[in-house]
Amino acid sequence: MSDLDKKVQPATELLPGAGYPKQKSKYKSVAIKAGLVAFAFFISAATFSARGASRGSYGVNTDVCSQAAELIPEKNGVIWESSNVRYDTLPFKKRAVKWLGGAIRIPTETYDEMQPVGIDPRWEIFHVFQDYLLEAFPKFHKALKLTKVNTYGLLYEWKGSDASLKPLLLAAHQGVVPVENATLGQWQHEPFSGHFDGEYIWGRGSSDDKHGLIGIMSAIESLLELGFKPTRSVMLAFGFDEEIGGLDGARSLAAVLLERFGPKSFAMLVDEGIGYGTQYGQVFALPGVTEKGFLNIQIDLASPGGHSSVPPPHTSIGMLAKLLVEIEENPFEAHLIRGSPTYKTVQCLAEHGSEMPLAWREVIRLSQYSDEALREAEMLLLQNPIIKSLAGTTQAINLIRGGIKTNALPEQAWAVVNHRISMESSLNETTSRQTDLLRPLASGFNLSYTAFGAFLSEPDVPAYGSLNLSYAPGASMDPAPVSPTDGGAAPYDLLSGTIKAAYNSHRDIEGDDNIVVSPGIMPANTDTRHYWNLTDHIFRYRHVRLGGRLPNNPHTVNEVMEADNFIEIIRFFTALVLNADESELI
Repeated sequence: MSDLDKKVQPATELLPGAGYPKQKSKYKSVAIKAGLVAFAFFISAATFSARGASRGSYGVNTDVCSQAAELIPEKNGVIWESSNVRYDTLPFKKRAVKWLGGAIRIPTETYDEMQPVGIDPRWEIFHVFQDYLLEAFPKFHKALKLTKVNTYGLLYEWKGSDASLKPLLLAAHQGVVPVENATLGQWQHEPFSGHFDGEYIWGRGSSDDKHGLIGIMSAIESLLELGFKPTRSVMLAFGFDEEIGGLDGARSLAAVLLERFGPKSFAMLVDEGIGYGTQYGQVFALPGVTEKGFLNIQIDLASPGGHSSVPPPHTSIGMLAKLLVEIEENPFEAHLIRGSPTYKTVQCLAEHGSEMPLAWREVIRLSQYSDEALREAEMLLLQNPIIKSLAGTTQAINLIRGGIKTNALPEQAWAVVNHRISMESSLNETTSRQTDLLRPLASGFNLSYTAFGAFLSEPDVPAYGSLNLSYAPGASMDPAPVSPTDGGAAPYDLLSGTIKAAYNSHRDIEGDDNIVVSPGIMPANTDTRHYWNLTDHIFRYRHVRLGGRLPNNPHTVNEVMEADNFIEIIRFFTALVLNADESELI
């Protein structure tokens, strides 16, 4: 243990109700405050692409958390003002609730093991959903050209008058995660009711991701009713299987877009992602400028069967259990890296969070220049499990199976370990690390060892059984490229200014400091994984308000969307289309 490690060992005292140890810091005794717990909630609701980079290798950005100005449409100013007046009216609010509620009532559930389109009848519900869209948005469907891709993928083109301008690309998905029958009694309102209680719209898909899809269509329907005609083309890509990897939906849509427009042909892409919420006395928005990689490793173990009355020292299940314990007891290391989205978020909190403790702000600011301060900040921040999960590669054992009878030795046992890969790592690094980790156990149990197609045991040596590591069925991906944010990156600045305009106009306030925009990292995966070749400027952001009276609850019981927030989402997409339309910089 180094002298520095000895200096920063955590004290044993715990903050009341927080569960995180205080730290004895050389920087004014920096302590973990309850605000860190709140930050965990915020950023979870919520880099440069350098694989295997060492700590601090990104360098120093002296312009910390600079902010773009609020961006209010000027050429399209009349349309913008008319939209704002309309969105404040009770008839429009009722209409918006009806739009989203109707979409929720169609149960477009997708399952992990669905057969291809045209074979599995469960896909057919998407016909019903698309008939609903056609009826609900008549002007939209009259003005935009629709191409159906792989039957259920929806590609809309709103053609602009200037073909020299790169189009704006907006994405969303039609499918939702299934509702477990066992949870039906826990729902306050039926999961596909689209019930409106006067404040919230209830049901599966309300916060993931039908509010995004319907929000986009609602904004465009309203713009068309106001007579708006775009100069810059707008493309909409609505996949249908994002919840199971997007292999049939977004991947097919991306292929058509690439063939039709070519690589790097779009000005920017906005898909679902992180929203905004209050932290340390300041409202922060965190558009995801990248997302972590994704990998499922399947571990298959085989050994001789037999009668349970004469058992060996270790059964297949017992050996597999030991392997899984070894994995959990050896998590991946996590580090704060200067320039990474997680580090930039922390910097923004320190610069603009007026209620953050002064000592915290000092150590975060010093960490930009001092390696010792960086280690100090890392030691403090990475005790928070959410921040730690964003900063490093995570692993979670999610599936396990083995054995068929109580008196028969199991001949097969298997498990699947899910990994979310950090920006500083890769698929290859992750598989190599797990391969090396389990090699001693494979040898100790006298198992032949194959990992990702490579036979790693001694040839011609008799083995008691076999151990095989492989990619589990489904998608895997390296961490996403990072969208530029520094040095006046025009698409990021346009998005930032649009967020501020939507936020301010919804509240009828003025000023650039009402909401601060910071680059963020998307911890989950989206359809954007299939669109990397179309633009360098990909943002994972939905203008969703976090921390309301009720949580949004995506993927679980009582999923809801606040009706007032849904109106603000429509306002955001309206501002985004108008601002992109008149921008000369993207």
